[in-house]
Amino acid sequence: MEKDGFFYVKGEVMSKDLKIYNSLSGEKETFASIVPNQVGMYVCGPTVYSDVHLGNCRTFISFDMIYRYLLHLDYKVRYIRNITDAGHLENDADEGEDKISKKARLEELEPMEIVQKYATGFHDVMRLFNALPPSIEPTATGHIIEQIEITKSILEKGLAYESNGSVYFDVMKYDETSNYGELSKRKIEDLISGSRALDGQQEKRNPLDFALWKKASPSHIMRWPSPWSDGFPGWHLECTAMSHKYLGDEFDIHGGGMDLKFPHHECEIAQATAYTGKKPVNYWMHTNMLTLNGKKMSKSTGNNLLPYELFSGENQNIEKGYHPMVARFFMMQAHYRSELDFSSDALNASEKGFAKLMSGLGLVPSLKVSSESSENVKQMIEGFYAAMNDDFNTPILIARLFDAVTYINKVNDQKAEISAVDRDELAKVMQELVSDVLGLQPILASGLSDDAKNTLDATMDIILELRKNARAAKDWGTSDLIRDKLKEAGIVVKDEREGTSWSLQ
Repeated sequence: MEKDGFFYVKGEVMSKDLKIYNSLSGEKETFASIVPNQVGMYVCGPTVYSDVHLGNCRTFISFDMIYRYLLHLDYKVRYIRNITDAGHLENDADEGEDKISKKARLEELEPMEIVQKYATGFHDVMRLFNALPPSIEPTATGHIIEQIEITKSILEKGLAYESNGSVYFDVMKYDETSNYGELSKRKIEDLISGSRALDGQQEKRNPLDFALWKKASPSHIMRWPSPWSDGFPGWHLECTAMSHKYLGDEFDIHGGGMDLKFPHHECEIAQATAYTGKKPVNYWMHTNMLTLNGKKMSKSTGNNLLPYELFSGENQNIEKGYHPMVARFFMMQAHYRSELDFSSDALNASEKGFAKLMSGLGLVPSLKVSSESSENVKQMIEGFYAAMNDDFNTPILIARLFDAVTYINKVNDQKAEISAVDRDELAKVMQELVSDVLGLQPILASGLSDDAKNTLDATMDIILELRKNARAAKDWGTSDLIRDKLKEAGIVVKDEREGTSWSLQ
């Protein structure tokens, strides 16, 4: 519908145009929520046994953008992102030591001290990246009862079995009536032929079977009583328990990194279907991986980069530190389903692009207006939303925002024209998309306290007054020196007809 001469881009009208790539079908599908105007979304959160890595951050920042855009379209969103604080073993085949227990033993701490330490660190990093908190952030240890009850139910239905105090999901039995492998597009025959025997798997009827409940060894620290043994829940089970509790038998979106597609998400589908008789999720979404300088990130080879190393530059793989907003902007310049390579060259280019975008955005409200616009602003805005409605295509959105910045700069230089209505609408929509959807903040606002901002403003007023005096005295050497030194310090000075302005790079 029309609103003040513009296409009303939020709400039900625009929502009908949103398409999402569904990993389950392998196609882009028009999004339709189960409950009109409401969205249930679950994203697999971190296992808090170490510092969160950039690959995790990319996934959570991508789903933060998706969450923000759904809110922008006026959906009421219940966003669940869990904390894994128990049950995640070193090996996906249900073998090895619990990752948190192992770290606790190495650091001589209680497991919950490890959980608290790294969960706090995770939240600190997410705040620096300006990620919104989820609606609910449940923990695996907070839902042991629910996991036991689901295990009981699946046992009663004959789709699981007890073996020596552990309970395993019977994949072959499930596959008789369902399709194990439907998400990852794997055939069960190929999975069976490709599996290999591992120590301790004699408890299983089939190597593909996975644990719903594991009996704890005498040395296992984290354990809970159950009808079968003192033990702990299987890693896959926790997400089914928490998503079911807070989103129901069926919900709209389940997300995570592509490394979770198999076996984790495949097992989630099987468990939930066995428990409720319904397929749990309508749209499965997966983010792609990160590389560093064209190679896979790896701690063992040293080709690795942690968030704080990215911010500080204290890593031999990058030439300097980058602000969290620059790093977030860099991630938004790639589609969430595409591989993203971190390098100094790419980050430097993003740093300049971020400064250009923020500078242009800041100019819009003060642009001088004319009776008509020399560009079709309505079409420009519709192009922004066409990009986002095409499976959250942030790189295309950013490219179109840069086209708008080019137009804004022309208007500012009096080489193009814009009407008052167009200017106000462009200012409003660009601000909402950049700030509310992409989650980008001006570096000054995100990096400094109010007192520091005031001090910087006052300092820059003095410096620019000195430069103005130098220019009035035709002392061009001093004027240029001030400008160049400020640029080296990350401050861009721009001389315009209305006066001199400055901004942080």
